[in-house]
Amino acid sequence: MITDDIQAVRGAQIDRTTIDITAINTLRTLTIDAVQKAQSGHAGTPMGMAPVAYTLWTRFLRYDPKTPTWPNRDRFVLSVGHASMLLYALIHLAGVEAVDRAGRPQGRPAVGLGDIKRFRELDSVCPGHPEHRMTTGVETTTGPLGQGAANSVGMAMAERWLAARFNRPGYRLFDHKVYALCSDGDLMEGVSGEAASIAGHLKLSNLCWIYDDNSVTIEGPTDLAFSENVIRRFQGYGWATLAVDDANDCEAFARAVETFQRTDDRPTLIQVKSVIGYGSPHKQGTSKIHSDPLGVDEVRLTKRAYGWPEDAQFLVPDGVREHFDATLGERGGRLRAAWDAAFAAYAAAEPAVADELQRMLAGELPEGWDRDIPTFPADAKGLATREASGRTLNAVAPRLPWLIGGSADLSPSTKTRLEFDGAGDFEAASYGGRNLHFGVREHAMGAIANGLALTYLRTYTGTFLIFSDYMRPPTRLAALMELPVVFVFSHDSISLGQDGPTHQPVEQLAALRAIPGIITLRPSDANETAEAWRVILAQSARPACLILSRQALPVLDRGRYAAAAGVARGAYVLADSACCPPELILMATGSEVSLCVQAYEILAAEGVNVRVVSMPSWDLFEDQEEAYRHAVLPPEVSARVAVEEAAALGWDRYAGPTGEIIAMRSFGASAPIQAVQAKFGFTVEHVLAAARRQLAQGKDPIRSGR
Repeated sequence: MITDDIQAVRGAQIDRTTIDITAINTLRTLTIDAVQKAQSGHAGTPMGMAPVAYTLWTRFLRYDPKTPTWPNRDRFVLSVGHASMLLYALIHLAGVEAVDRAGRPQGRPAVGLGDIKRFRELDSVCPGHPEHRMTTGVETTTGPLGQGAANSVGMAMAERWLAARFNRPGYRLFDHKVYALCSDGDLMEGVSGEAASIAGHLKLSNLCWIYDDNSVTIEGPTDLAFSENVIRRFQGYGWATLAVDDANDCEAFARAVETFQRTDDRPTLIQVKSVIGYGSPHKQGTSKIHSDPLGVDEVRLTKRAYGWPEDAQFLVPDGVREHFDATLGERGGRLRAAWDAAFAAYAAAEPAVADELQRMLAGELPEGWDRDIPTFPADAKGLATREASGRTLNAVAPRLPWLIGGSADLSPSTKTRLEFDGAGDFEAASYGGRNLHFGVREHAMGAIANGLALTYLRTYTGTFLIFSDYMRPPTRLAALMELPVVFVFSHDSISLGQDGPTHQPVEQLAALRAIPGIITLRPSDANETAEAWRVILAQSARPACLILSRQALPVLDRGRYAAAAGVARGAYVLADSACCPPELILMATGSEVSLCVQAYEILAAEGVNVRVVSMPSWDLFEDQEEAYRHAVLPPEVSARVAVEEAAALGWDRYAGPTGEIIAMRSFGASAPIQAVQAKFGFTVEHVLAAARRQLAQGKDPIRSGR
């Protein structure tokens, strides 16, 4: 345990062996050559922080390059993602072996020298910023500053939860550390402050952020916009803080890491002073270099300063790879082999729990996980879909032990709290609980959830739909990384009523639907909500946004209308004419489906052949084959009305060129719910009027084209 809040760690002298110097300069020159060849990229941070990264990897990191998905490996997160070449060079020199998405060895290096030569080229495994799933050894996608740091908090929380869940006397399956290399930019972004605050509150002593304090950003010196005392800020967050005066002082940095590893009551920030590298020594510290290649002349001068062959390119001297293998490789291989042996004994002693762990690691679900998903009886008074979601979540979670989550201080409203016996709270004194408390920190909540998902857990978050704006970056990154995180967003429309336009989402649905690879689901009643959870949790590589109502919605009689299982296909025929093809299609999502159903009953009684289509997920609907999509929305039926209490953007693809869209074209208003709905046209009468206009248009030989 550390007793001082800050320690300055200084070496009596900088003492490095020839192989240390050679290896560090190999990291530097591989970066220089890659950036120069690509004519793009960032060489400065890799040059300045190469000694720190080298020391961490060769002396401390618990990582087996031959088994890079070993569950108890230490995590190294390069939050300063623009310094990607530092990570690619480390992966290359460490001899990390490529695996596929199932963890199967591919019989080739994760990053070969040829890959480094193709830095930032099309389809290279060395893209401009590190991409999870694209490059073995990259623990998370980084680039948007602050995201990687916040992911690392989720990873550290996951380790604590896994240890509480699976460790047994004599079997220490999980005890790894999480390291994140951060920049000035990372610590300026608000998400890192939110995440650091949570980490300090939770006393995550397995977490270490290494802060590259080089005093340079793209515009110039950091004092243009950044003058706070970072050390004191992190002390206020409840972190231990250490300072290393010179990034080149490997021994001082090593002592700082050793101090972190002895700390057992809080996370640690190691502030490392560095001079951002660029060209010849007289140019180090200039600001233009942050994003530029050095240029041929400066490359030569830099290599001369390092004592490197000036004309050599992509040189890896003899002994460097062997040195990484003898340090990182030997240590990691030994620890991984010991873990494998311990797990084999553990599986014999605790077969049921071992099976649970293996399923979790493989991304599988337990047998019968969805057995208790409820079915809701028809009810005209209805149930809010947020309430139906909460009941479904609490029915599923006991059968899915590694499903954990929480909200941004809104669980009573979002209904995301797990209430069953034994669920518990994840707290500093008890890391085995399954309810997470993020506080009013949406941005960090999303990024932490991604970190949890990157460490095997199934996780969900909860907040109001309007606040999805605060967590769009991690939502987008979950889609980019193919993480099956569930983002629960309640209070989904202008039907919040008196809370007014600041809290009434309008454009948020369109924004979420625009993210590639994500499933956005807005169920129309309790049974669609239950089916939505079934669909969402069955995903293994796709995040989802579950959009829920605050107000009660009628629970449809599924004996009279189609089964809610149609949710799995994104859109389905909910009600239809019994005898004839439809003359008119009414389509909607969420609370507006019941308006269409009421209009359907009136029109059907008048003898109109009308169809109601519930469209809870455009994403899933677009995944279906064309024949199914045309069966639901026949192209020959041009009389269409689309209804949604959100922006109209996107509905034209389904309403068609002559259809009518009842949607929001302004912000909302503060008034009781019925008054707001009437003001903006979300009433049965308004839907009927639009339907009759469409029917009349179809009968007009000029308007219909007949």
